[in-house]
Parts: sequence; structure tokens; C-alpha cells
Amino acid sequence: MPLTRMSAAELGQKLAAKEISSVEVTQAHLDRIAAVDGDVHAFLHISDAALSTAADVDSRRLDGERLGPLAGVPIAIKDVLCTIDMPSTAGSRILEGWVPPYDATVVRKLRQAHLVPLGKTNMDEFAMGSSTEHSAYGPTHNPWDLDRIPGGSGGGSAAAVAAFEAPLALGSDTGGSIRQPAAVTGSVGVKPTYGGVSRYGAIALASSLDQVGPVSRTVLDAALLHDVIGGHDPRDSTSLTDVWPCFADAARAGRTSRSLAGVRVGVVKELNGDGFQAGVRSRFAESLDIMAAAGAEIVEVSAPNFEYAIAAYYLILPAEASSNLAKYDSVRFGLRVNPPGGGTVEDVMSATREAGFGDEVKRRIILGTYALSAGYYDAYYGSAQKVRTLIQRDFAAAFEQVDVLVSPSAPTTAFKLGEKLNDPLAMYLNDITTIPANLAGVPGMGLPMGLAPEDGLPTGLQIMAPARQDARLYSVGGALEALLEDTWGHTLISQAPRLEFTEMNAARGGVV
Repeated sequence: MPLTRMSAAELGQKLAAKEISSVEVTQAHLDRIAAVDGDVHAFLHISDAALSTAADVDSRRLDGERLGPLAGVPIAIKDVLCTIDMPSTAGSRILEGWVPPYDATVVRKLRQAHLVPLGKTNMDEFAMGSSTEHSAYGPTHNPWDLDRIPGGSGGGSAAAVAAFEAPLALGSDTGGSIRQPAAVTGSVGVKPTYGGVSRYGAIALASSLDQVGPVSRTVLDAALLHDVIGGHDPRDSTSLTDVWPCFADAARAGRTSRSLAGVRVGVVKELNGDGFQAGVRSRFAESLDIMAAAGAEIVEVSAPNFEYAIAAYYLILPAEASSNLAKYDSVRFGLRVNPPGGGTVEDVMSATREAGFGDEVKRRIILGTYALSAGYYDAYYGSAQKVRTLIQRDFAAAFEQVDVLVSPSAPTTAFKLGEKLNDPLAMYLNDITTIPANLAGVPGMGLPMGLAPEDGLPTGLQIMAPARQDARLYSVGGALEALLEDTWGHTLISQAPRLEFTEMNAARGGVV
């Protein structure tokens, strides 16, 4: 098997046994990026230090240093995370070329665990979008069909993993930006419990919703990465002080047992209604049957206030975004545009924000500023926060009846590039199933549940657990992944079309 086709767990085992070197693995992935990323455009920047970092890991291993299970394994990093040695643009022109003076905590933990950063992945500008079409540097393409979106905002990370350009990636999830791309690219994505993974050094969109998490091709790989990046961070005031169990052990136990005996699985009635593609619904029904055959008790539960989740989210998120993005003022860092003939600081700020922000960012800043303005705060932002409380209560009531909740991760398979770009409301509905978990702060996992029969594209299943019960996601997800693969006779990602090197691809490039 080519090195790029191996899972992170397999690579880690072979590296530990010294059957392969980190330099070999890293070079193989850099070669893969060079071959296909001109078409996929998953990466915005490739690390100049990748091979030297890999060589250092190999040297440490030869010297007998005790290293972690992912030491020497390459990883891609969403461009929303600060990196001291690479630009961090959040997909925006206003931060073009900006190199932070520090690493995000999760990036620092990657380096301490001796993973090898390959580069920074493309994303919707400031994580505002569901298709990665709102990147200032051009869209990312879905490896399953290059004419389709890879999801968003973290489409670059999901596409890099699905295109075998990286075995692992980091993403961020504000309303589904890890789980929805996982659904449409046939990958695995996890949004941890809010506060379970540090947000320090993650360029903020909506601080009460943002959460960093793993992107991978298997549940075990996601668990191994979660073990690395999780834990308390004193730099993050929202960071939980919990001592977390080993998520990799939970994933292995679930996969080994292939049993869901005694697990009560709640099907959320409000997350499988009108607007869901027929192929998504049929694959979801098949997944429920497989879980029931493995011993799970399937229970329909109602969460009536989920109906208002999108409306509440698109008041809370723009309000927090308008506050967080006020720092991009042309004075402290980032882009600076001087208007013709000069002007006041306000004139420079206005010209800079006009040139540096894209249409979707401007739209949400205007919405958020309006929602927070005098006379409208209670009617809009305050009311949305009350709805958020009702959604949290719906989750609490549901988890009194069941152990996990399930739904499709996205209502449709990947749509065509440009299809919904000029219809913001249609675009927003792509996160209808994922947003409630962010509003409540509970963990969620997206994993493949098969190909839709009408278009042959991936569909995703979402598992949600009570806050702090992330290990439950991995045990149930590990079991379900194994059961589905037993049914199919193969992994879903192995069915992805093979992207090949072309002269046109090489001429295009793909990295800025």
C-alpha cells in the first residue's frame, strides 16, 4: 500500500517499528500535494520546514527517545490557526502574508508530540461559509468530484485528507465546519465538547461557538489526534480542567467489539425532515438498521426548539463576529489601504476593511452590528440567547432518555460549485443538523455512512453525546464504522476516484 493511503495509526506503528522513516512519509505526502493539489486546491501554504522536522523526528527515534504514537506522522493545519513559521490568513486578504508571533496551543501540542506540519489549508474567509467558496484565495474542490464543493468552512482540511494529501488535519467547527465537510468528502470529523480543546491561537469568529477538532479518514485516527490536542490550557479562559480518558482506547474498544448492545440511540425527529436528499435519508435508515442489528435500542426523540436553531445561530454568530473582527482596523496588523489623497484614521480603516473583507464577511458584520445596536439588542441578540437556552434544555431532556443522538451530518451530498453562492439562505441551511451541537456545547462526530445511490457521492452520519462524554462518541463511532465497513466489504474512502498527476495540474499550482 502506498504510504499516502495508510491511516495515521498504521503510519505511526510502522514509524515506531522503524520500518519506514518520517522523511519518507513526509516526502510521499509532499509529492502527492505537488501532483494533485493544483486541481484540489486544499492548501494555501506548504511548510518549508516539513522535511527538516521529519528528519529531526527520525533522529530522535534512532537515538532511542521515547515518542508518542503519532510522532513523525504528517498533518495539515486549517489556516484559522496561528503558526509561528507559516502565514495565517484565515482565508482573508486582510491577513494576507501575516505570520503570527506565536503558535496556537493545539499547534504547539502537535509539535511537542512530534507530528510534522505539512502546511495550511484553505477555508471560507474567517470561517464564514459552508462551501469554501468564500475564501479570498479561490475555492477548494471536492476530490470525489472536482466540480463540487468540499463543504465549509474547513473544506481545505477535509479535501486534503480525502485526496490523500495528508493523513490527518486540524479544523475548527463553529456551526458544523468540521462535520459537514466530513460528510461530503467521506472523511471523519469531530467537534469536541466546548472547552475540551484550547481555542488559544485560533483566529476567532464567534467565541462562544468556535471549537478546534480533528479531521481524519478513520475514527481511530481522529481519536489519536484528539488525545494530542485535548486538555486544559490556562491561556484559554473557557478551557475545561477535566482529566480526559484516552479516546484512542475508546475507539479501539468500539471497533473490536462491533457491538452496540445496551446503547440507547436517539433519532432526532426534527433533524431528518423536509429538504433532505433521498439518498441521504436511505443511507441513514440503513445505518439505523445496522445499529439495531448490533444491539442498539433505537428511540425517536423530539427536540422541538431545534427548529429555531438556524435563526438563533445567525443572530449570535454575526453579533460575536462583528465584535471579534473589529480588531482588523489597519493600525495594529494586517492589510493597510491608504485612500487616494490620504485621510483620517477612520478613512484608512474604512478603505482597508472595504478592500480586505469579502462579501460574506461584510454581510455578517452588518447583521451582527445591527443585532447589537441600541434598541435592537433585546429583540434580536437577547432573544437568540434565550432560544439557545431552550435548545440546551432539549439536549438535556433527550439525554435523559438516550445515550447518544444521531442524525445525518448534512441534508444533501456535495452540491456544484457556484450553485448556492448567490443564495445565502440556501447556503446556511447546509448546517441545519450540525448547528444545535454548537449552541449547546455538546460533542459531535461525523463519519461516512455510504454513497448516495442517485449521484454516487458520500453521505455522513452525525453522532452527538452529552457534554464531556466525548469518549462515548469514539466507542459508538468505532463500532459503527467497523459494522458499516463489514457490510460494504471495504472502506468508503477507498472508493474515491483516483486523482492523478497531469501537466495542467502542475502548471496551475495550487499553493499561494
